[in-house]
Amino acid sequence: MAVSSVKAADGYDASEAMCPYRLVLEHVTSRWGVLVLIELLERSYRFSELRRAIGRVGKGVSEKMLTQTLQTLERDGLVHRDAKPVIPPRVDYSLTDLGREAAEQVRSLALWTNERMADVERARGAYDEARGLGPRAS
Repeated sequence: MAVSSVKAADGYDASEAMCPYRLVLEHVTSRWGVLVLIELLERSYRFSELRRAIGRVGKGVSEKMLTQTLQTLERDGLVHRDAKPVIPPRVDYSLTDLGREAAEQVRSLALWTNERMADVERARGAYDEARGLGPRAS
């Protein structure tokens, strides 16, 4: 029986206990979370460097969104923020050991997706054709 469908006699719903797992999964697999984790696998970055690096991969990320993503990943223990007491201020972001584990998993999924994209496109085409749909944008 799935954990999410188990309800104890005392009224405890196991699906409530799964929420923290889902939340971390959302953080790690979010649009920007994935890109941040993969970029930080290579080296530590300053904020502006990281923002530029992510922009090279796809659409650029806003300062606000990158800040929120980094704070979320830092809170989850995946990213380390190292603020140096110098003028001008210098802040570097890197992965923790836990973050490196997560990033390696996310990178594996990203690589698999890249390697299997032709199969996905064929499946999409077959699906659309079977339903009489015309060519669709990805």
